[in-house]
Amino acid sequence: MELKIGQKAPDFILPANNNSEIALSDYKSQFLVLYFYPKDNTPGCTKEALDFSENIEEFTKLNTSVVGISKDTPTKHDKFIEKNSLKLSLGSDIDGRVINNYGAWIEKNMYGKKYMGIERLTILIGPGNEILQIWRKVRVKDHVKKVLEELKKHIL
Repeated sequence: MELKIGQKAPDFILPANNNSEIALSDYKSQFLVLYFYPKDNTPGCTKEALDFSENIEEFTKLNTSVVGISKDTPTKHDKFIEKNSLKLSLGSDIDGRVINNYGAWIEKNMYGKKYMGIERLTILIGPGNEILQIWRKVRVKDHVKKVLEELKKHIL
């Protein structure tokens, strides 16, 4: 499914870290940075989570929550959060339904071998669940800074 700026974000409810649940409806009165990543405790995914966590106070001041989604289990998310002192919520999409609905399940190619996997993808969702921006094939370096700059355009 190809998402477009201006459309409503696909609804979801997922188990999350800390024996909780996250749902798109939880964020309808605020902004939401929803980011999809391949796997807990890998170098790029850890760096991305740390970057978001280091900037969480700025996101909070801008009435914005940050939620990461991967296929890892809630228990694995708990360990990832604890190990890295992360300050964000992580949703567990084991069956990949939400990942697929947001267009993050793609064909990848490594060393000539094709396989299906999670694309590093970030979506900025506004109050009322409207998609405001989409970043595909995210490069971790400076990504959080770009997300904050875009968010500020929608607030100021």
